Amino acid sequence: MARKKNQGARRTALIEATYTAGLERGLRALSLTDVAKEAGLTRGAVLYYYDDLDALLLEAHAAGVARFCDQRDATVAQEPDPRRKLAVAITTGLPSGPDDALMRLLFELDVLAGNSELHEELVQELDRRQLVTYRGIIDAGVQAGVFRPNLDADLVAKTLVALEDGYGLQIVADRITTHAIAVGAIRSVAAELGCPTGDA
Repeated sequence: MARKKNQGARRTALIEATYTAGLERGLRALSLTDVAKEAGLTRGAVLYYYDDLDALLLEAHAAGVARFCDQRDATVAQEPDPRRKLAVAITTGLPSGPDDALMRLLFELDVLAGNSELHEELVQELDRRQLVTYRGIIDAGVQAGVFRPNLDADLVAKTLVALEDGYGLQIVADRITTHAIAVGAIRSVAAELGCPTGDA
């Protein structure tokens, strides 16, 4: 039992090392040796847990999608007001900056999706969960009478996800924009679409 627990902790540590090494090196240049060095292990030790770099990246991708979505949904759920839920969803759905290791890796892994069916499934899962989060908030706001979408609710949710993805890429891509600017822009569009975040 202790061995299984230790293996789980080691795999988690290797995923964290992948995020950090990926931020420093970029996925195109990343190697198992880079991850091993970041984790304080030998390359052979990493291979004990993963067959190759692709297997490690796949698990890091899956863990990253789950972490991003689960953390955001938990934070959103703490807010009773749909306007505040929307403000929190927008704020937490964007990278904090170009050094946000997890978000940067998720964007880079998005590129791999064209060459990997499994990565493509994870990209689609992330998109689905983003849509579910926004659609749930919109429905709650309509029910509470604080949102009056002037487009179909699905289209509003898709628009917010598209803005989140676009601005997120700009945030991690060499400081094209900032988290604060992106948050303000998306909140402005949400308000124009009939879903204001108010003073939240």
